[in-house]
Amino acid sequence: MVSVIIPAYNEQENIENTAGVIGKILDDYGEEYELIFVDDGSKDETWNIIDHLSRQNSSVRGLKFSRNFGKEGAIFAGLKHCDGDCAVVIDCDLQHPPELIPQMLKMHDQGVEVVEAVKSSRGKEGLIYKIFAKSFYRIMRKSSNVDLDRASDFKLMDRKVIDALNDMPERITFFRALSSWVGFRCEKIEFDVAPRQAGSSKWNFKKLVKFALNNITSFTNFPMQIITGLGLLFLIFAIVIGIQSLIKYFGGSSQEGFTTVYILILLSGSVIMIGLGVVGYYLSKIYEEIKFRPRYIVSIDTKDRKRKETDLKNGKNG
Repeated sequence: MVSVIIPAYNEQENIENTAGVIGKILDDYGEEYELIFVDDGSKDETWNIIDHLSRQNSSVRGLKFSRNFGKEGAIFAGLKHCDGDCAVVIDCDLQHPPELIPQMLKMHDQGVEVVEAVKSSRGKEGLIYKIFAKSFYRIMRKSSNVDLDRASDFKLMDRKVIDALNDMPERITFFRALSSWVGFRCEKIEFDVAPRQAGSSKWNFKKLVKFALNNITSFTNFPMQIITGLGLLFLIFAIVIGIQSLIKYFGGSSQEGFTTVYILILLSGSVIMIGLGVVGYYLSKIYEEIKFRPRYIVSIDTKDRKRKETDLKNGKNG
């Protein structure tokens, strides 16, 4: 059986269509499946539609968060609750083409443990977004040796991979990087990013910057390396200025004015403050980790509800 994990946040326009499209593809392929919709604290009718579908279709399961915990939490909730021999993570807006799922399943049957779908193009993204994304992936590749260029959350994972990810105790997660970091036999297939079927993207520039900062600091120490490099650069700069000042002093032509002193103080002060900010940011992440708060809180699981309804029905019949 394959579990299809579908994070959803304010996706009321897409839920029914997504369930129908993926369900038909897997029915035609002849694979037993479960569709796990994870409602990430939506404010529209997303959950009501998921709940309705789960009552009509035994293959549909819904998890409802107590509040918005983010897409990372939704993905890991799906991985924790899925029952399949393998799992596919896919976006609810169908920009990840579900037609690739049968090909992924065939590759899994051949022994591939991770089938990663990579973007052949970035679709209709703006120039600033593309530059931002490329810079982010370049930093991740150079600082962590994990190549995320063209990567996406659309992938199939064997049960061994799912268990390995579920065993990780860290609170601040980056699914796209962690699913590569765990290793296992991996193959890639390309896809073109399709336009959204309905609704609008929930990402904006502010959310993307926060996403990038969280993932860079949770997976690499690259910002600290930058501060160390700046410190060494200014040390060399200070030595050069110091030697120059001593030569002029002993030569009887000491440097006039305090312009150089002002510049050095301002530059060194800026580097110190930036360094303290970076260290403080890492400390805040450590603080979040050691509190051991859950990544998410599931308030409703339709599978538990169905089990309780069945137990009550059997109890009455008995």
